[in-house]
Amino acid sequence: MTAQTIRDLLPSAAGRTVIVRSDLNVPLDNGKVTDDGRIRASLPVITDLAQAGAKVIVLAHLGRPNGTVDPQYSLAPVAQRMTELTDSDVMLAKDVTGTSAQTQASQLKDGQILLVENVRFDARETSKDDSERAALAKEFAALAGPDGAYVNDAFGAVHRKHTSVYDIATLLPSYQGALVATELDVLDRLIAEPARPYTVVLGGSKVSDKLAVIDNLLDRADTLLIGGGMAFTFLKALGHDVASSLLEEDQIPIVQDYLRRSGAGAAKIVVPTDVVVAEAFSADAAHAVVDVDAMTTGPGGSDALGLDIGPESAKIYAQHIEASSTVFWNGPMGVFEMENFAGGTRAVAQALTNVKGLSVVGGGDSAAAVRVLGFADEDYGHISTGGGASLEYLEGKDLPGIGALAR
Repeated sequence: MTAQTIRDLLPSAAGRTVIVRSDLNVPLDNGKVTDDGRIRASLPVITDLAQAGAKVIVLAHLGRPNGTVDPQYSLAPVAQRMTELTDSDVMLAKDVTGTSAQTQASQLKDGQILLVENVRFDARETSKDDSERAALAKEFAALAGPDGAYVNDAFGAVHRKHTSVYDIATLLPSYQGALVATELDVLDRLIAEPARPYTVVLGGSKVSDKLAVIDNLLDRADTLLIGGGMAFTFLKALGHDVASSLLEEDQIPIVQDYLRRSGAGAAKIVVPTDVVVAEAFSADAAHAVVDVDAMTTGPGGSDALGLDIGPESAKIYAQHIEASSTVFWNGPMGVFEMENFAGGTRAVAQALTNVKGLSVVGGGDSAAAVRVLGFADEDYGHISTGGGASLEYLEGKDLPGIGALAR
């Protein structure tokens, strides 16, 4: 069964209360939003509904307050930034479904927007008990009233079986938001018949986070470029001494199997030939570029930490990327937040801007990296708003939030 989309809802939205699940999980610093990419991505659906005359109630989470009211995870800074970006007053309820949310929802006028407080302040949002989530879902639905509707536009959360993502869709007429629809379209292009050559760039800290996607893409992609902390498990599997770099010993047999599959005709796995090592995990630590077979010869010796791919590896990776017609990138190549260890990630980000075909930045740290390093969203074919959800979809998993909309 195919899900209805927001296009099906807009003609009848006027005068109705529409609950929109958005992904507003943005980084904060001293109460200020430091990267508003997810807010900007979420606003088109919210504003389209408001302009169509709907009363819009937005549900979202921020961080992991673990079911308790924690002021540091309040959505107040998000409401303020939404107001600045929309030139309209985005109201914020002081609770999730309590007196404040109920009162403000009942007083909403056509075209107005209400953001309720962090849904994860209520422990039922993430409960594994179906009855607890169902009870909260009824409270959400009550905010919308008898003629309400629900739109899921939070692709970054669709892999979670949470109340505001899954259960509420069983109680109200439900629709797929434009952001979710776009994400699925792009990811389907990466899975079904990608234009070739097709290169996948995987980084981040742990190879265990990427096992399933590697397993699935080995037979779909042409090349896998490996960077970040996870590269050291690959290097160790190939027999290199990685000093004190991040290493998952228990994953080495699995990685060795991937390398065997690659050698037998699956996607070519490319690992770094040089790395940047440092004597400590610090922005100003002594560091040097060394070949991967000489990691203990740099600063720190046997205690050295590999914190980035080296310039020669970055050049090779860039060449693979720029020669490709389809590229998917998830995970930084190093500790990009520290300038001395940002070179690999910067090179990959730059190379993706030169791809003539489809370039996809797979959310999470990769999306943050391109912005921190000064690149614009428009430099890429698509920047995903859902790192974990993107990976699970590429792994071939069913996403609860998507399935709930297709009932």
